[in-house]
Amino acid sequence: MSTEDPVVEGRGLRFHGHRAHRDRGGRRESVVSEQVRVSVRVEGVVQGVGFRPFAHGLATRLGLGGHVGNDSDGVFVEVEGDRSAIEKFLDSLQTEAPALAVVDAVRSEEIAPVGEAEFRIVASPTGGQTNTLVSADSATCEDCLAELHDPADRRYRYPFVNCTHCGPRFTIVRGIPYDRPLTTMAGFPMCPACAREYDDPRDRRFHAQPVCCPDCGPSLGLHDAHGRRIPGDPVQAVVSGLRAGQVVAIKGLGGYHLAVDAAHPTAAATLRARKHREDKPFAVMVPDLDAARRLGQVDALAERLLLGRRRPIVLLPKHPDAAVAAEVAPGNRQLGIMLPYTPLHHLLLADLAAPIVLTSANVSDEPIVHQDDDALTRLRGIADAFLVHDREIHIRTDDSVVRPFRGREQLQRRSRGYVPEPVTVPGGFGRPVLACGAELKNTFCLAAGKHAFLSHHIGDLENYETLRSFTTGIDHFRELFDITPQVVAHDLHPEYLSTKYARALDGVERVGVQHHHAHIASCLADNGERGPVIGVAFDGTGYGTDGTIWGGEFLLADVSSFRRVGHLGVVPMPGGTAAIKQPWRMAASYLASAEISAADLEVLRRNESEWAGVRSLLRAGLNSPLTSSAGRLFDAVASLLGSRDAINYEGQAAVELEQRADITETASYRARISDSDPLVVAGVDLVRACVEDLRAGVDPSRIAARFHNGVVDVIVRGCQVLGDRTGVTGVALSGGVFQNLLLLDRTVSALEDRGFRVLTHSRVPTNDGGVCLGQAVVAACPG
Repeated sequence: MSTEDPVVEGRGLRFHGHRAHRDRGGRRESVVSEQVRVSVRVEGVVQGVGFRPFAHGLATRLGLGGHVGNDSDGVFVEVEGDRSAIEKFLDSLQTEAPALAVVDAVRSEEIAPVGEAEFRIVASPTGGQTNTLVSADSATCEDCLAELHDPADRRYRYPFVNCTHCGPRFTIVRGIPYDRPLTTMAGFPMCPACAREYDDPRDRRFHAQPVCCPDCGPSLGLHDAHGRRIPGDPVQAVVSGLRAGQVVAIKGLGGYHLAVDAAHPTAAATLRARKHREDKPFAVMVPDLDAARRLGQVDALAERLLLGRRRPIVLLPKHPDAAVAAEVAPGNRQLGIMLPYTPLHHLLLADLAAPIVLTSANVSDEPIVHQDDDALTRLRGIADAFLVHDREIHIRTDDSVVRPFRGREQLQRRSRGYVPEPVTVPGGFGRPVLACGAELKNTFCLAAGKHAFLSHHIGDLENYETLRSFTTGIDHFRELFDITPQVVAHDLHPEYLSTKYARALDGVERVGVQHHHAHIASCLADNGERGPVIGVAFDGTGYGTDGTIWGGEFLLADVSSFRRVGHLGVVPMPGGTAAIKQPWRMAASYLASAEISAADLEVLRRNESEWAGVRSLLRAGLNSPLTSSAGRLFDAVASLLGSRDAINYEGQAAVELEQRADITETASYRARISDSDPLVVAGVDLVRACVEDLRAGVDPSRIAARFHNGVVDVIVRGCQVLGDRTGVTGVALSGGVFQNLLLLDRTVSALEDRGFRVLTHSRVPTNDGGVCLGQAVVAACPG
């Protein structure tokens, strides 16, 4: 008898294994023994998604023995039996994996058989370095919904029903491996009935870590604004309160939401006043897909996004007659719509039978509230009642926001339902990297191997609460994924809190990454490319290598380096950051730079008391840093057209300018582009054209559209010049300005019409929420 080592090829094995001999009619024949044993390692998002019970059922069906378990590397399996059955088993681990699983690799090798006939799930070992991936929270599955609404089921109307195919994951995980003792369900011992389901390989709750029922799991409670418990059915009481126009704080998967009846005539306005959120659109949750169709235009991709397991807020064109109060999304052609994703949501929406506003529970610019005591303190004066439960949220996580764009999902905020599942980066990371992200819309990134783990949405790093969320989030990710960074990437701006955090770390190599290079590198990584491309990075603010504020940039870039090959002409920002919050100051600056008198313009009359002071700042050059920002150009035009002189949220003036534009208008303004290197776009020409049309009595909606078309024109002509100079035919579009759907769509079309291959974002946001990925891939490059 001889033994040869097995050969592993892809998902299967080719066995040359054990040979036995027998006589047949005087002839000696050699036959291959069918009994083999294989050790298997499964990598990817394979914990907390029902992978062990899936493997158990698969092995049992194929008549195989062995065992399966979780450990710090993922899922380990030993399987024994017939060779062909094992090959089928290995193939099916990928092709038939549970819906929530993401299988990156199945590695296998032959080991000695032990004669094991039955297949078991074994306990998880402790210790060792963590290399496994963690699943994101997932929307309630159809089987659990059927139980939720079945009066004969023991989980009828139980708001925490879940199974291996759905429910909380990331938000309740304290550590790895993903087992109940390392989740916030540890304090809820299973009752005998739940334990039987948990231990039964034939049950879909087999080893479902959050499994529970009314006898052993979390429970709901309703409290008034002073924290006093309100008796009765909490769900019915909340429905009554919403119908009466109350603001209700509701504890969800990743934090508290504030809810009102979306159609109530005054409730949304009350919520705005209490939350200090004057104009920013609210998201709406609807009972089902039919209700979503009544509010917005739902195409095939939007339907998949609305119904998928991630359940983000989906930005859709709003029907003019949508039955929601005007204060829900004032002056906006789009509406953010989502479907219920927890059993509690399903109960509330089914009983109310109407859309509700569901917005993050916080005071504007602070992180979402996720702890019960904190909610009662910080939301007092905002919420009339609190719908709470006693399952702890370990990590706060906002709702994700997406929109369909040209057949692809385009993330605007990547958080619940997506995090912490990694972005795979070609080329990977030779050393572990921490990228600290930007100041606004902050996310951070921990990267190792081929995976970049982008954090949940943190917010604007401008106050203590958000900074604490940032630092505790980094600590949690480091522990969860067992990554100790050797390289720390940060923005060049010396005053950003994320930069200060990075510079305070000891024992690491620190790499400063220019903001707009990070944007373009993020777009490249998002698309699985490394460059070079002509990168068009248009946003509000980014610290430039020359000490000025960049934001209207043309870069020749790859993931390792960049050269600034063009930009918008610089203008002063009178008052510095005051010019960001008061767009009329940028109007004054552009008018002065274009040498245009404002004497007959409404923008001067509206701001006459401060106009002379701002002009004095401009003449003296005091407190007026230079900027090439595209965002500030949009601000100037928005103010000139009377859309917005002062903003209540970041980017508001540009958002309203887009909404005002007449989408049927095809005329365009033209701006000069210099022959210099770097080329310079005369943004003042666009402002001058706007003023000329304004004085001629052209409708502001047509002026807004012509301005948008003019920006498209300078992007395309700039790329044509740079393409001729460099021979590069790929263009990457990134930065917050490209959240403007009108601008993005027309820019992509115009560039493609001229033969460019255009890259846009999909897996990570084009705004500053995607910057950390770009920082990470830049910092990972040698040298």
